[in-house]
Amino acid sequence: MNVLVIGAAGMIGRKFCEMLVKNPAIGGRAVRQLAMADVFEPPALAAAPFEVRTVACDLAQPDVAESLVADRPDLIYHLAAIVSGEAEADFDKGYRVNLAGTHRLFEAVRRAGYRPRIVFASSIAVFGVPFPDTIGEDYAVGPLTSYGTQKAIGELLLADFSRRGFFDGIALRLPTICVRPGKPNKAASGFFSSIIREPLKGEEAVLPVTEDIRHWFASPRSAVNFLFHAGEINTGQLGARRSLNLPGVSATVREMIASLERVAGPNCVKLIRREPDQQIQRIVEGWPQRLDTSRAQALGFQAETSFEQIIQAHIEDEGVRAEGA
Repeated sequence: MNVLVIGAAGMIGRKFCEMLVKNPAIGGRAVRQLAMADVFEPPALAAAPFEVRTVACDLAQPDVAESLVADRPDLIYHLAAIVSGEAEADFDKGYRVNLAGTHRLFEAVRRAGYRPRIVFASSIAVFGVPFPDTIGEDYAVGPLTSYGTQKAIGELLLADFSRRGFFDGIALRLPTICVRPGKPNKAASGFFSSIIREPLKGEEAVLPVTEDIRHWFASPRSAVNFLFHAGEINTGQLGARRSLNLPGVSATVREMIASLERVAGPNCVKLIRREPDQQIQRIVEGWPQRLDTSRAQALGFQAETSFEQIIQAHIEDEGVRAEGA
């Protein structure tokens, strides 16, 4: 099987490709070739049991998408995007990367005249207030950010192109992925990871919102498992509804901090400094707090069931040494 990962230099894309080296098959089909594409050349994979090609490219530029699908990949993961805060700050860049790039990819596959599976990384940002405490499977999208709007349009395009038989698409509405390793990014949600990641390293972290903010989370480990599962399920079970709310954990910031204290001790949480940011508070208040994911769960998608499990996954996967862990 020939696999293409667009956005392979990002955290989730990199972890997915690394896991593919360890488990070089999807749905019982052996991977024989992997193309890793991103605006920056993705890091090389060590000891891959299949051919690997890395490409530095901008999907939103003319002819790039056509070149990426020229060898007709069987499975395409479209993970490339600029994050929420950056898309809000730079309107033109957000639509160029997150929307025009997606449309160019879908059009390139249509014109190539074959029918691969495309797994599109969408987001719970497609929902906006007012919404119920638990967002149901049939709740209409109503994004209140440019990023959420771009993802929602991408979902509609994917559903229509799939309906017309141009490809076999599935859109995954990812929870906020936490705890993200590495350095903070420009996502408005970045502090959710920072207030766990930095204190575990003995470093100070800034909390820009109130502790009653509730949100929907899953770990990077779960995100990688979502991608593998999306590549192998029978999409005939999706029908015309090609977008899935994915499982996660609903937690307030206060509950996150309490989980951190239970895992790593009281000295760890003292490193969290409150510094209110009204713009981030406003953005995050408009995000989903809890979702009905029964449809995805019935299809076999799974995630953590507590925020402590999310912290433990970070400690195990990143080799973090934390007090009390």
